[in-house]
Amino acid sequence: MGIFAQAIAMKSDPRIDTYIARAAPFAQPVLRHLRSLVHRVCPEAEEAIKWRMPMFSLEGKLFCALGAFKAHCRFMIFGPEVRALIKADGRGSPDDMGSFGKLASLADLPDDRQIAKYLKFAAGQIARGKSPMSRARRRTPKPAPKVPAALAAALKRNPAAGSTFAGLSPSCRREYVELIAGAKREETRTRRMAQAMQWLADGKRLNWKYER
Repeated sequence: MGIFAQAIAMKSDPRIDTYIARAAPFAQPVLRHLRSLVHRVCPEAEEAIKWRMPMFSLEGKLFCALGAFKAHCRFMIFGPEVRALIKADGRGSPDDMGSFGKLASLADLPDDRQIAKYLKFAAGQIARGKSPMSRARRRTPKPAPKVPAALAAALKRNPAAGSTFAGLSPSCRREYVELIAGAKREETRTRRMAQAMQWLADGKRLNWKYER
């Protein structure tokens, strides 16, 4: 057994052998080829089945995955930087179709050297301490909420409530704004306004009842 075969044997997960064996005939060569390529480029990669799909990790961080479906396969290399690199090369796919779109045969894959470039890039990101999977959880902060005129006037008339409101985080201020703005009837708005002023004057956030 050669060095490359030994590396695969040490890192392979037998559940992925089963996954590939159960895949449609068209998908099996694609899955085998990509699996082999991952290990050839990143021999230290570890295999596992997560979310019912073959996944590959480095240093405990997931960086790529395979998937077989009824009429196509997908190969995902995680991370916003590698997606930008693939897109810059004129590759990539819309929506959530994997890094190279729907794969029905080996002919649908880019050249191995290109795929290897993207895998090495993703591995380099991990080596620099970046987590490819963390990108999807980042969100652009919402702007500070626009205070309705009626609420702004009520806060001005009640200095204690106004002081509390000004000291709240944007998300907590937004909760009060949405409470008032979401009232469809005038009487409901009036009742909510009175309650909000009372809680704010007491230095409370909207969901203070659930705080420990």
